[in-house]
Amino acid sequence: MRAQFVMSEIGVGLRRNLTMTFAVVVSVALSLALFGGSLLMRDQVSTMKGYWYDKVNVSIFLCNKSDAESDPNCAKGAATGEQKKQIETDLHKMGVIQNVTHESADEAYKHYKQQFGDSPLASSLTPDQMQESYRIKLKDPEKYQVVATAFSGREGVQSVQDQKGILENLFGLLNGMNWAALAVMALMLVVALMLIVNTVRVSAFSRRRETGIMRLVGASSFYIQMPFIMEAAVAGLIGAFVACGMLLLGRYFIIDHGLALATKLNLINFVGWDAVLAKLPLVLAIGLLMPALAAFFALRKYLKV
Repeated sequence: MRAQFVMSEIGVGLRRNLTMTFAVVVSVALSLALFGGSLLMRDQVSTMKGYWYDKVNVSIFLCNKSDAESDPNCAKGAATGEQKKQIETDLHKMGVIQNVTHESADEAYKHYKQQFGDSPLASSLTPDQMQESYRIKLKDPEKYQVVATAFSGREGVQSVQDQKGILENLFGLLNGMNWAALAVMALMLVVALMLIVNTVRVSAFSRRRETGIMRLVGASSFYIQMPFIMEAAVAGLIGAFVACGMLLLGRYFIIDHGLALATKLNLINFVGWDAVLAKLPLVLAIGLLMPALAAFFALRKYLKV
């Protein structure tokens, strides 16, 4: 009987405050969708770092005849055979290096023609203008500075470049977007909590006669509060389900279809469906508990007589 009464009161409360309940559902859905999206963005950045950092190389570019005339690092001329041999020997002695690949000027010219053969500059280049280099795969991409310190400024070395530095700007942008999403999520969460508190108080005020009678006949505070708490929890749970739907639709349309080309070309290793599904129980739990707790603390003082 008590359970039936509580359920009937929940239905009455939701119908009486339909507009505010709808506002609660929308605000909870948006805030939790942003929360889930932020978690997925963090996973995406971590996945991309692991994927791309595993592929980046450190490149040691050697001086050629053209550099000797224009680059102060190559003032003593092109790299000699002895210098190249010493560089390669020192590279193989370093414990932070996984493997070393040598690229001759002819190979560099061939690769450039394959990638940029249609550009006007390609027709004016010759193999002797291309830089010979060593492409170094590190065991730990964070150890770039060890190689840079050992070979920067050495005779015959024009420059030492770390491809990871190019990616840092991208990851910095993605992290910034993630923090911005978290800030908007926090704002929406505050709005949702305020709406929940106001909705519960309006509902309690509209039924003040019923709650007064229940108090007079000896009903406990928790029993009186239960319908209001459940109303907030139901509204929050509906919003959480909507947020889950938004996350699933976002993964389906944005990644599976909108970014399908990048996926096929293996340009970006996107988070999978398992990562999305793993976030849904957390979204649902927050959507259920957050409104219930907000309603509980809001009613403790309001219904106290």
